[in-house]
Amino acid sequence: MVSFIQLALGMVFILAAAMVFCNALEHLGEKLGISEGVTGSIFVAVGTALPEAIVPLIALFSVPKGMVGAGDEIGVGAIMGPPLMLSTLSIALMALSVLKQRGLSGAIRPEKTGLNRDLRFFAFGYLLAILLAFSHNYINSQVINVFVVMTLALSYFLYVLLTIRASSALVKEGHGTEADDELYLKHFLKLPNNLATVIFQAILGFAGLIYFAHVFIEGIVGTSQILGISMFLISVVLIPVATELPEKVNSILWIRKGKDTLAFANITGAMVFQGLLLPILGILLTDWKLPPEKAVSCITTFAATIWLFIHAGKNTHYKVKHFAVNGGLYILSLLVSFMVFK
Repeated sequence: MVSFIQLALGMVFILAAAMVFCNALEHLGEKLGISEGVTGSIFVAVGTALPEAIVPLIALFSVPKGMVGAGDEIGVGAIMGPPLMLSTLSIALMALSVLKQRGLSGAIRPEKTGLNRDLRFFAFGYLLAILLAFSHNYINSQVINVFVVMTLALSYFLYVLLTIRASSALVKEGHGTEADDELYLKHFLKLPNNLATVIFQAILGFAGLIYFAHVFIEGIVGTSQILGISMFLISVVLIPVATELPEKVNSILWIRKGKDTLAFANITGAMVFQGLLLPILGILLTDWKLPPEKAVSCITTFAATIWLFIHAGKNTHYKVKHFAVNGGLYILSLLVSFMVFK
């Protein structure tokens, strides 16, 4: 019973902490006068992706002694799962939220340059990391591991540079960041809305993420033992449900306000963070091994990404109905996973 309570509390407060953190980052983006692309793809995406980064770390260092390999299993699953959730269910729910407003053939118009950049960098990093995980079933070379880690880190650095370089032009085109909600510390505690307050609120949110990620991991370990379900499967399914809540909620709110670029950038920017930086944690701190039977989530993620990339390239905009495919891929992935790990 305690484990289920820990799962529920961890999930709720991870969301709350992430919302506090992201609210601060929105105001930071507005104060710095940067584009929605930079705010969504870097600031907010990194903020909302912090739970995904923290959960594997907590898993590796907090799993009870005697559960050999459990930390690695949860850690690898927690890194593999979030991109699946974002590229399939999160995208589908975002589109579903405007179905009544725009209809099945209604247009969704994210800024295409930034979107294509996000998808390219994510696909490159995720593919490289997954190929390395498969190769570890047969050979584990430290030289190759170091090369991949350096390539992923440099790729993210290049991605940030290119995104920031495009910012000024996008601001001139009307894609500047505007915070819709009042800074929480100003609203609830009447503190001044200045840079110091924004940074203080960001620190509070980050501290909350760390603490409740620890609570959530304890709940996952206990629940997996009670239900007799593979911890890899639980970490691929349950961890993303909790850690991706901020991306889902923010993107739904933004797209319903007509902020399609910010809504998309929040999701695809988080995918880049997860595809390039999170695998570095896995490579350095786990055995980073992915047996073929656990590849379902990876294959589905690539299929969803390719679907997004194809339509981003050949059309001037997406249609709401395009994202039904992403939702269908998520359901298919779950069904196959439960069959494999039942």
